[in-house]
Amino acid sequence: MEELYDQYRALLFTLAYQMTGSAADAEDAVQDVFVKACDVHPERLEEPKAYLCKMVTNHCINLQKSARKRREVYTGPWLPEPIRTPEADSLETTVVRRDLLSYAMLVLLERLTPTERAVFVLREALGFDYSELAELLGKTETNCRKLMSRAKSKMGLSEEEQVTAKAVEMEWMNRFVASLEQGDFEHVLSLLTEDVMLVSDGGGKVTAFKHPVQTRHLVARVLLNGFKSFGADSQESLPIEFVPTNGETGILLRSGNETITAILFQLRDGKLARIYFVRNPDKLTRV
Repeated sequence: MEELYDQYRALLFTLAYQMTGSAADAEDAVQDVFVKACDVHPERLEEPKAYLCKMVTNHCINLQKSARKRREVYTGPWLPEPIRTPEADSLETTVVRRDLLSYAMLVLLERLTPTERAVFVLREALGFDYSELAELLGKTETNCRKLMSRAKSKMGLSEEEQVTAKAVEMEWMNRFVASLEQGDFEHVLSLLTEDVMLVSDGGGKVTAFKHPVQTRHLVARVLLNGFKSFGADSQESLPIEFVPTNGETGILLRSGNETITAILFQLRDGKLARIYFVRNPDKLTRV
């Protein structure tokens, strides 16, 4: 079992993380599955990848059903937990860094039912074919195809559209930060799409917007005022750090040694379409 754990842990963590949007829940799911797998008869583990993925998927589907009830009383918008992705390639980072596993895609996955999410992640992220999905989920291939079509529709993706998300480049990020540093309202405005939205998650534990901030002018003002609140006179003194987060470049805001905000972005045609401020301290332990 130790050999199976070493071989499949990263893959199963990625699956569970994409299913739940929580690194903590993903780690618990993987541990729980391997504990239960110790009691499984060896004959049932002849194809360990499929069997373990099925166990993790079922665990996460059940978890998501209860999580939805908890989120109904969550204070303000709920955002997924970001994770730092190392520079070095490994099974885990190779999977996580694929375009469809970006932070923006994690947010889109929240629109799906647990079963739709399972089909989408297993198919698009992990490459399972429909016959494998049918066996794993106990459904017909036709039903799995319908679930995939429904998932793409809810996420705003056509059947022909590839699931891609433009990663934020460091050069672009440096220009963005420079425009904030200079207090250049017009330049910040030019970097935002017409339908830009800023979403912040404080979980009721720290200050955050209870509703998404919309319109270009309002988002630009929030960004500039937020920058000024740190009282930085230069980029060098600004308490921020560029970090590889969910396979992209994210920004961490710090107060001393404590991370107080993780900022993630979604670009569309070279402009910011979505800005995510994760401020809930419980979601900042892995960045």
